[in-house]
Amino acid sequence: MTKTRLTLGASFIALASLSCIPAFADGNHDSHAVNQDGAVTSPTDASKVAAFDIVAAHVHRDGRVATFHMTMAGEAGSETPEPAGSLGGAPVLSYVWPTSLDPATVGFEGGTGILALAATSHPDFDDTPLYDEDGDGNLTNDGAKWHSHWVVLTPTEECGEGALGVRDIPEGETPAMPATWPGLPIFIDSPGFTPVFDGPEVTINVGFSDAAALDGASYDGVTSALRVSANVHAPLLCVVDVFDVASGDLSLPGKVE
Repeated sequence: MTKTRLTLGASFIALASLSCIPAFADGNHDSHAVNQDGAVTSPTDASKVAAFDIVAAHVHRDGRVATFHMTMAGEAGSETPEPAGSLGGAPVLSYVWPTSLDPATVGFEGGTGILALAATSHPDFDDTPLYDEDGDGNLTNDGAKWHSHWVVLTPTEECGEGALGVRDIPEGETPAMPATWPGLPIFIDSPGFTPVFDGPEVTINVGFSDAAALDGASYDGVTSALRVSANVHAPLLCVVDVFDVASGDLSLPGKVE
């Protein structure tokens, strides 16, 4: 599949915190719904980049394995960031499933923010040191390849008024982290679940050690851009643009089937 490069514009729309949910509203709530299959559906919008224009987000489970789906109006994964040439200011593009799961479900310190699964691409750095996504024998050159993360999102004023960022780990603190934490000073995990792209759909199969944690869990779908701060910390990674929200208002209406 031939990929094109999407250059992020200079004008960013900050992702609102959960206390500012109305900032997510797209003015057309009636066209967002949860269908009979449990998927959160969203209308298409010709003004959006089709690869990030959400048609539906869906999570279903089979025992301890949950399958996260997102269907786009265009070819999922066909757009990747234009490299910045350095870690500071590096862009990240993502398909994200915010969830109601406590971060402790996957090994983070509990009660620390919004646990979200993400498929990301960022050509300026590689944050999956345990994995060789392109199979070339080099563990450090795979950032541009779409890969998965668990992240914990929190309101981060340093990212902009009402914006979310990936939760930082302050110097001197040692909160609980998953075994596959890549060592960055943020609440991020690199679990090695492979995103699969098939035309308009991106899918990630995720294993959970405690299947009961999925009971009653809810979710949403978001496509977004993030950026590494220029000083590479405090905060390290901010959400800087939201392309689409499946529910229209980040209300997490989807229920794990």
